[in-house]
Amino acid sequence: MNDTPVVYRLSISSQKGTKKENVPEIELSLSKGIIGDAHGKTERQVSLLPYESFDKLDQTDLIIKPGDFAENITTRGLDFLNIDVGTILSLGKLVKLEIIQIGKECHHGCEIFEVVGDCIMPREGIFAKVIEGGKVQVGDPIRVER
Repeated sequence: MNDTPVVYRLSISSQKGTKKENVPEIELSLSKGIIGDAHGKTERQVSLLPYESFDKLDQTDLIIKPGDFAENITTRGLDFLNIDVGTILSLGKLVKLEIIQIGKECHHGCEIFEVVGDCIMPREGIFAKVIEGGKVQVGDPIRVER
């Protein structure tokens, strides 16, 4: 069994505060974050959430998929408890992200909160800025650099 953390899903949206659509690949740049995503030009260019967090929701009758919490990168096997502000994540061959924020304040009018009644992004999501751009694909490995 491979214990290497991976990019499980990639998601983008042209509007903030909405569910994101899954895509097989994204391109990141220093100035634009994720090309085509509404958060690309903000301070928090990239949002990440562990897929394992989905199991913590008490909504067994709802179908929730990666991207529904407006996260860009849903990870699998990455221990978010060992990630601090300033941590560098390498994704795929070229991309490097610097973690700039852990968690967030949930904004009013959040589509997923209205549907589910809970949002795990404020508690378990992390936010990053791009420090080395390039392409990332679903299945790419993630490495934690100190």
